[in-house]
Amino acid sequence: MLVSVTRFDGARRDLPGIYRTGLSLAARWPELPGAVGVWLWSLPLAGSSGSVSVWGSARALRGFIGLPEHVRVMDRYRTRGTVRAITWTVEWGDRNALWSRARHWLAQTPTQA
Repeated sequence: MLVSVTRFDGARRDLPGIYRTGLSLAARWPELPGAVGVWLWSLPLAGSSGSVSVWGSARALRGFIGLPEHVRVMDRYRTRGTVRAITWTVEWGDRNALWSRARHWLAQTPTQA
């Protein structure tokens, strides 16, 4: 499985719009080819939000990234903060490794990543 972890750090005023779009995209998850799971997170007081998603393939992730709604939210907010993302592969069912690596990466400051 392919794991994708994203983090946006920016102005707190932007988080509601970003999070609403994230919820809208997450609601479509069952119909997205190759989508396995998604978890959204937000730290409103810190101005941070993001996702941890699992995909059946890199092609499936690219299909999601190209969705018009995803492109719009990225175009709108990309310059209003710092966006970081990482991907890696994990064996199916190895949840502990997935969450351990995701938490470690998300805890790093941008200069450590």
